[in-house]
Amino acid sequence: MQISDFVIYTLIGGAILAFGAIIWNYAKGLRKSPRDMWLLFIYNIIEYTAYMAMNLTITLWLTADCGISDLSAGTYIMVWSIMLSIIGMLTGAVVDTIGVRKTLLISIFFLLFSRFFMSFVTNPALIFVLGFVPLAVGFAIVGPLISVAIKRYTTKETAAMGFGLFYVLMNLGYAIGSVMFDSVRDLFSARDAAGVITNENAGTTLLGIHFTTYQMFFVIGFGFTLLSLVVAFFIRGDIELNDDGEVVKSKEKYLGSGIESIKNSAKDVASMIKAVVFEKMFWVYIGMLALTLFVRCVFFHFSYTFPKYGISVLGEGAKIGNIYGVLNSVLIIFAVPIVAYISKKTSSYKMLIIGSIVSSLSCFIAVIPSSFFAGLTDSLLGELIFVKWLNLADSVSGIGQIKAINEYWPLIFFIFIFTIGESIWSPRLMQFTAEIAPKGKEGTYIALSVLPWFAAKLFVGPMSGLLIKLYTPFENGHPLPPADDYTMIWVWIGGMALLTPITLLAFGKAFLKRLQPSE
Repeated sequence: MQISDFVIYTLIGGAILAFGAIIWNYAKGLRKSPRDMWLLFIYNIIEYTAYMAMNLTITLWLTADCGISDLSAGTYIMVWSIMLSIIGMLTGAVVDTIGVRKTLLISIFFLLFSRFFMSFVTNPALIFVLGFVPLAVGFAIVGPLISVAIKRYTTKETAAMGFGLFYVLMNLGYAIGSVMFDSVRDLFSARDAAGVITNENAGTTLLGIHFTTYQMFFVIGFGFTLLSLVVAFFIRGDIELNDDGEVVKSKEKYLGSGIESIKNSAKDVASMIKAVVFEKMFWVYIGMLALTLFVRCVFFHFSYTFPKYGISVLGEGAKIGNIYGVLNSVLIIFAVPIVAYISKKTSSYKMLIIGSIVSSLSCFIAVIPSSFFAGLTDSLLGELIFVKWLNLADSVSGIGQIKAINEYWPLIFFIFIFTIGESIWSPRLMQFTAEIAPKGKEGTYIALSVLPWFAAKLFVGPMSGLLIKLYTPFENGHPLPPADDYTMIWVWIGGMALLTPITLLAFGKAFLKRLQPSE
């Protein structure tokens, strides 16, 4: 057995055992939670898998299949993202009003509707109405719905474990979706006689209908959401866990029937939102979240800027799903429990600052010339990454023949260090968001916490489109030669991200003093 084989088998075996131990520890701590929470976690994995694969595809699909420019795609994503935020702000109040199960079924209906039409409609105007609007409704519900449900299905003592497991399983879904993103692109690509990919969007024919590779992600997503529907039928909507760890019937309002029910639900949702937005504490809470916004915007660029950047720099068929989605998600799964244990006595405020500094500065690693890492390509680490993990070559001797092989290194190290920073700040931010919410208003607070995102999306979407146009442009869905200074994309993104630790240091304590104790 070669050394590389021994190392990779040891890593895989260790990872499987560690993952099993993580899940077992969470399961022991949450043993009193109802079965509904575990069904909700299955739904969580299914939908985040489908979402990740689709999200990495959207800008590619918009330019290749829908025929719009890079800049227009960025603006298009901005409008859709803002709509996602607006709907998300209303969602939490809906969960508080009509309950978990009914809200879940509404989400699934809209996701099925949107993914059906996005599978074959490519007219930009039609797809916005038939695809993006219902997609925004469907997916905006997922995050607040799961957060509210976890809080209802756990006690004060086990809530942190519930959110921790949610974060682990969400990242598992992201990892699976990222592998799917690379695998589907590889499976349905057109190749030349030498096996080199010439068009990754070639697609295939199903039931007499031709679907491009990018459209296939919506076809697969539709199938995943059908599985979600099956799971949803077994979830009860009228139970919760009391502080004694007992499953009890939740108190639900009688809202009437038919049109009367819809009207009364809308009135209750409006009343809940009105009550919250006039609370001074709520706006202090929103201000604190706004300070973390700049580093969180890097995730937006990972979804909408990075796919085109990766294909432009590394070539069509590049394993960009693996080097972002898999590396980031898998590392998060194992890093978060370790960081949480080490830092359990450290304040959330300090953790937010330290983590955001690490994540922000990591963006500048992507700017380092690839020649700096060239010596690693023929090493054991190079074999582990390019042969064993990414499967770009059959042997070490074939690695050097891969186009732009050294360009992978800055991106891999960048994402690795970014993820270490994320494991420090992101769980604390999620816990902070859930804990501040007053009882009975959890869904409304959590949903309205996207208000800062609403403002950010006014510039981050066009920023993505503009950066792609300037540094790694596409034409007719295919990459043009990148600009000489293409790594400047990460200078701009990293500079923006650094505003988070700077503003936290300058204003964070002032906000925390006005909030109820959270540490």
